[in-house]
Amino acid sequence: MSEDVTAAQGLDREAPVPLHAQVSEAMRARIVSGEWPPHYRLRSEPEIAAELGISRGTLRRALSTLIREGLLVQARGRGTFVTSTAIEPSIAQKLTTLWEDFARQGVDVTTDVRKQDVIAAPAPVAALLDLRPGQSVLHLDRVRSTGDGPVALLVNYVRTDLCPGIEQVGLSGTSLFGVLEQTYGLSISTGRRTFSASAAAGEKAAALGVPEGFPLLYLEQITYLDDGRPIEYSDVWIHSDRMRVTSLLSRR
Repeated sequence: MSEDVTAAQGLDREAPVPLHAQVSEAMRARIVSGEWPPHYRLRSEPEIAAELGISRGTLRRALSTLIREGLLVQARGRGTFVTSTAIEPSIAQKLTTLWEDFARQGVDVTTDVRKQDVIAAPAPVAALLDLRPGQSVLHLDRVRSTGDGPVALLVNYVRTDLCPGIEQVGLSGTSLFGVLEQTYGLSISTGRRTFSASAAAGEKAAALGVPEGFPLLYLEQITYLDDGRPIEYSDVWIHSDRMRVTSLLSRR
């Protein structure tokens, strides 16, 4: 939690309203306002309880209320997240990049790096990457193409405090994850991916060479290091006629 919940809402220990209800209301307000966007990961229970000066039992009652309301979801071993308004089935797949997938399949791919600069993180991105408002991130805008034409538009935001100087690294012929791991020694461990449909419009349609309204596959991703810190957020739009996403599933 980037700042104490009580700083925004106030926690009145003398009020007739139970503490757990006050905490859940403060969290609910942040979710509804968008300050905590979909997929935002809360800090650990001990950290939140210490910040608020309450017991973990009181905190768990507050979290349970929001989980029942469908505003939060808990993933074993990963933490508590703000839910999306869309249904999100769990999909088992390896955390690889498009570049790595293409290379493994022997597909020739070219990359047009359209933007690679350092910017102040947009508010939702800052929240998802656990940054202060306005803190710097790498903004990376690329189009991946095969012999058939553009297949994906990728927009990444990467924490520059964890990989200083990355805006100077050539990223047209390599994997972003590869640079983070091999150049900066970061250990990428887990990620959260959400898939949905999107109609092409404006610059996205132009970048992928499709008409307005063309159906695209949209992928949203947050990537975490092995110590739990978020390192990267990305939006990816995929040309649905040129690339399909396949998941290999196991029932047991």
